Amino acid sequence: MSVKGLFLINKPSGITSHDVVDYLRKTTGEKTIGHAGTLDPLACGLLIIAVGQEFTKQIANFSGLEKEYIATLTLGKNSTTYDAEGELTAISNREPSEIEIEAVLSDFVGWREQMPPIFSAKKIKGEKSYDLARAGKSVKLKPVKVQIKSIDLLRYQYPKIEFKVGVSSGTYVRSLAYDIGSKLQTGAYLSKLVRTKIGKYPLAQAIDLNSIKSPNDLLSVRIS
Repeated sequence: MSVKGLFLINKPSGITSHDVVDYLRKTTGEKTIGHAGTLDPLACGLLIIAVGQEFTKQIANFSGLEKEYIATLTLGKNSTTYDAEGELTAISNREPSEIEIEAVLSDFVGWREQMPPIFSAKKIKGEKSYDLARAGKSVKLKPVKVQIKSIDLLRYQYPKIEFKVGVSSGTYVRSLAYDIGSKLQTGAYLSKLVRTKIGKYPLAQAIDLNSIKSPNDLLSVRIS
């Protein structure tokens, strides 16, 4: 049975967004599949998946939507990739107060220039930044203008900070983690990330990727 449309999928941590596409190609038998908004392998949460050519053409309508995440930062160290997958360097063992953390987080709300991580899919003269970085080549990226719509501290127990953040499309939460660590003068890297919303679509309405065994399993999470 062929099932086509736009679907809400809960991506597990440890696989790429393209791995999700490959899995669904095998499950549905449909070769033309795409996704709106990449999640790093470390991250989990909501992906909007398009199955079928007429629906992959609609991906651009979803890629630019605002996104919401729950992020966990680990203080005290920086990472070459800005997340737990990179090489870590100890920066400081200072333990900032919760009041200090809340003040710093609030400073990030609004429009700002953000530097993307060099280990990202940003392209430089046709080559992906992370390919150049892994090859040991010099990587010079330009800052991009992003908007932090909201940021709310959920819990803090040193060295972990957990917060909910709403952002414009194109925002790197990994870069936000690095910038928060710099402002706190402690260093920080992103140790966990869950995408909880894309536009009006919440993670709560998505199906776990591991629960999809046949095309029919997708019917309950079709949005178009």
